[in-house]
Amino acid sequence: DSDGRVGLLDERCPHRTASLFYGRNEECGLRCVYHGIKFNVEGNCTDVPCLPPGSENQLDAIKKQMAIKAYPCVERGGLVWTYMGPAEMKPEFPELEWTEVPEAHRFATRHIQECNWLQALDGGFDASHLTFLHSGAAHQRRGDTDRHRVIVPARYESLALPAGFAFGGGRDIGDGNTSWHVELMLMPFHKVIPSLPRAAHVWAPMDDENTMLYSINFDTERALSDEDLERELAWRGIHTENVPGTDRAVQNKDNDYLIDRDLQASGESYTGIKGLGAQDCGLQESMGPIADHTREHLLVCDNAIARIRRFYLDALKDMEAGKPLPGKDGASYRARALRFEAPTATPFAELVEARVWGNRPAVAE
Repeated sequence: DSDGRVGLLDERCPHRTASLFYGRNEECGLRCVYHGIKFNVEGNCTDVPCLPPGSENQLDAIKKQMAIKAYPCVERGGLVWTYMGPAEMKPEFPELEWTEVPEAHRFATRHIQECNWLQALDGGFDASHLTFLHSGAAHQRRGDTDRHRVIVPARYESLALPAGFAFGGGRDIGDGNTSWHVELMLMPFHKVIPSLPRAAHVWAPMDDENTMLYSINFDTERALSDEDLERELAWRGIHTENVPGTDRAVQNKDNDYLIDRDLQASGESYTGIKGLGAQDCGLQESMGPIADHTREHLLVCDNAIARIRRFYLDALKDMEAGKPLPGKDGASYRARALRFEAPTATPFAELVEARVWGNRPAVAE
């Protein structure tokens, strides 16, 4: 509005149900162009100019009747966030690291993923798919010249955090040391990735069969350079190129994600699909709009997926029982995804406590 506040209102004007998409944004309110009725960011009706003259009491009563549904909004990390649940359960804004960095330190895109949000999130925490699905470009990025080599973690570990989990994949590197790749799952649908530059995903459900996937690269200490974003802007990384003017990826299920069978046969790409993001979406969407989990056979490498599903089910039971949900405290998100080497004998919980949780430095101003 004209005071810089963001509002999110029900689309339908309560007078004659005309769409407020066509509304006039003026003087701290949105005015329906059908009959001029005006609403503020809280959903309060502030003007009903189509009425004949009457008493102030009558006008006030009508304004109360005309109140419209509204949701509180905040702006963080270049996005507008809203809370749509009961007011008494409203959490603090999550202190996600990428939302706190300056604009030049962050690169974000979004696109519609054509499947249920949970199976998309499941795919994000599928630990062993990295070695196979992304084989080729991902190996080259790590400086691994043997693209045919298959390396899967020897250890899969997890530890509960105040707002979710830390999941670690450990590879034995000899000399009594393990190389750890520790990702974060944070309520309700966040992932933080220890890549360079760092990365994050948000799987926000649109409906049961469609998800808005936000993908972010960020650096807490400096602005992202052209070199940092070269892979992403060539659409070979986690971001997808979209059809101009839309939120739909150019590579989508209608065109088989532009799979190149010759490229696949060459061994340069395990899938023949360009880009890590398109590869993920392609296989996750191939399960159907809502995956039939009764047909699955989870393996030990699916530890994170099993723990996340149990976590959600337990949270639902706790909510029904009136217990507080995880993640209501904004500071409970102050963890950092990391890659590091450590002695193999050191317990994973000890590593998380020392490096991942509660050890996040302040971001650059």
